[in-house]
Amino acid sequence: MQRPSNTLMRATRALTAMLLMAGAGVVLAQDKPPAAMPGIQGQNIMEVQPDASKDPAYPKQTNAQRDQVQPGNNAPMWRAVGAGAEGYTSLPKSDAPEAGVLIQPFVQYPGSLLTTAGEAWRQVRNHWIIPYGAALLAIVLLALAIFYWRKGPIELHGQETGRKIERFTPFERAAHWSNAIAFVALAVSGLIMAFGKYFLLPVMGSTLFGWLTYALKNVHNFVGPLFVVSLVIVFITFLKDNFPSRGDLQWILKAGGLFGTTEVPSHRFNAGEKLLFWGGVFLLGAVAVVSGLVLDMLIPGLVYERATMQIAHMVHAVATLLMMAMFLGHIYMGTLGMRGAYQAMRTGYVDETWAKEHHEYWYDDIKAGKIPAQRSPQGPDEQPGSSVRPA
Repeated sequence: MQRPSNTLMRATRALTAMLLMAGAGVVLAQDKPPAAMPGIQGQNIMEVQPDASKDPAYPKQTNAQRDQVQPGNNAPMWRAVGAGAEGYTSLPKSDAPEAGVLIQPFVQYPGSLLTTAGEAWRQVRNHWIIPYGAALLAIVLLALAIFYWRKGPIELHGQETGRKIERFTPFERAAHWSNAIAFVALAVSGLIMAFGKYFLLPVMGSTLFGWLTYALKNVHNFVGPLFVVSLVIVFITFLKDNFPSRGDLQWILKAGGLFGTTEVPSHRFNAGEKLLFWGGVFLLGAVAVVSGLVLDMLIPGLVYERATMQIAHMVHAVATLLMMAMFLGHIYMGTLGMRGAYQAMRTGYVDETWAKEHHEYWYDDIKAGKIPAQRSPQGPDEQPGSSVRPA
C-alpha cells in the first residue's frame, strides 16, 4: 500500500478535527455494516462509534493495519462520510431526512474536479452571486449619481395653483410605507449578511460582527413574513391602476422624457412604474417570497433537504438583488429625482400643476369627472384660500 503524502495526511487530520468540532455531540452509528460504496474500492464501511476499539464487532482488518503506520488516521470512516454514509446524530430533528449525513456526497460536474454538492453551492455563491450582485448594485448607484449630477431633480415648469388633488389615500400610503419599511429592513440585513465580511468585519472585529449578523439574521427571518403580507396588500391595492393603457408604449420609447425637456403624458402610474409593479413587485416579489419561505422553513409538507435549501438560497439571492437594483431607481425618483414625489406619498396630495405635468392623462380624467379628485372623507390641512379641486 502506497503511503499518502504528508500534505494529504495533514488535510485529512484537519478535516477530521473540523468535523469533530462542528459536530459536537454527533455519534455515527449504524445497525449493520453497509455495502461497499462507490469510490472506496474493495473496502467495506463498517460500524463507527465513539470508541470503536471496545466494540467486539469493530472491524480491524483495515483500520488496525493503518493504525500501525499511521496512528489516529481514520481515513476509511471519513471517506464513507464524504461519500454520503448516513449514521445517527443527537442533533434536534434527528429523524429528518439527511439528519445523519455530515457531508453531502461527492459528485462529478462536467469539466470540474470531484467535489461535494455543498462545495459547489459555496463556489456559486462566492464566485458568482456575491461579486456580480455587488457589481450590479454599484453600477446602478453610480448611474443614478451621474444622472443626478448631470440633470438634477425634475422640476415643475409651471406655477403651483394651491389647489390640491388627492393622489394616495391613507390606506394606500399605509400599505406602501409598511411594505417599504419591511423591504428596507430585509435589504439592509441581507446586504450586511452577504457583503459585511468584506467591509464591516475588518473594522468591527469578529466578535461584534458575529453578534451583529446574528441579530440581523433574526430580524431578516421575522420581518420576512411581514413583508409577504404587505406585498400582497400592495399588489391588490394598486393592481387596478397598473394595467397597460394608451400612451404606455410611447412613454417607453421616449423613456418618459427623462432625457428631454418635456414629459410624456401618462395615467396615474406611468409605464415605468407599471414595469416596476409587474416585474419587481409581482414577478421578482413572488420568487423572493416563495424562496424566502423555503429558507424560513414555513412551507408545510416540503422536504427540507440540503439541496432544497441551497437551491432556494441561490434563487432568493438572485431575485432579491434584482429587486434591489430595480427599487433603487424607484427610491431615487420618489425622493431626489422628482420634486414633489416624496410629498405625494407622505401627505397623499399633490398640486394640480404637478398632476398635469407628470401624469397628464390622469389629470384630464379628474377634470372630466371620470376619477374623483378627493377619495378620503376629509381633505388635506389647507392654507386659507386653497381648496380641493372638485370632481
